[in-house]
Amino acid sequence: MIRVFEDRQALAGAAAGLFADLACSAVARSGLFSVLLAGGETPRLTYQLLAGEPYCSTVPWNDIHFFWGDERYVPSSDPRSNHFMVRRALLDALPLPPENIHPIVCNLSPQQAAVEYESELRRFFGDQSPYFDLALLGLGDDGHTASLLPGSAALHEKLHWTAVSARSDEGFSRITLTVPIINQAAVVLFLVAGSGKAAVLGNILGDTIIVPPYPAQLIKPDSGDLRWFVDRESAMKCSGLSFPEEP
Repeated sequence: MIRVFEDRQALAGAAAGLFADLACSAVARSGLFSVLLAGGETPRLTYQLLAGEPYCSTVPWNDIHFFWGDERYVPSSDPRSNHFMVRRALLDALPLPPENIHPIVCNLSPQQAAVEYESELRRFFGDQSPYFDLALLGLGDDGHTASLLPGSAALHEKLHWTAVSARSDEGFSRITLTVPIINQAAVVLFLVAGSGKAAVLGNILGDTIIVPPYPAQLIKPDSGDLRWFVDRESAMKCSGLSFPEEP
């Protein structure tokens, strides 16, 4: 499913509403809601909305467990950290049990951090493979999502739940969940905004055959629901979409 919104703010509002609806339904059904979080500006706006009303007092926060789809290997106090961003935007505003927050800890080596996060996931999910009720994802202008980077060996990881990746122009490594784990989510929601994403989004949602495929094209939920929330600017090169009417 693809929905186009007038701007980033409207997109974030719809994403916050979907988060709340899915959380309430999952908790009513099973007593638990597990969410995989993304970094980026559009997710940040979504988290900030969730930290305010009506969501702050109506979402069953005590029954939600927060995980991260990827993390930059930097200290948790570094503004580049996805954990840092989510805490500032959402988690610090909520009276959450500490055990509900499951960040990727970056005080070991990147490889050790990846191994430890897989162990954390295994402790939480037990003998079952990770099954997130919602996985939030962004999209890079090179087609990456989470820290599944073009050309990275992490794209081909089938056995492990986590992997290490890196960009040649960055001074740090990244830890990411792998494609098979993300594809087990019940709902995968891509949040895409801005004209800088228009070319890659047009290729992904269009008929263009990309070889090799963009990392984001590997995200195809096994039995879950794949949704795209995009704004008008990012969707300008996508054909066949219904755009919101101009005010």
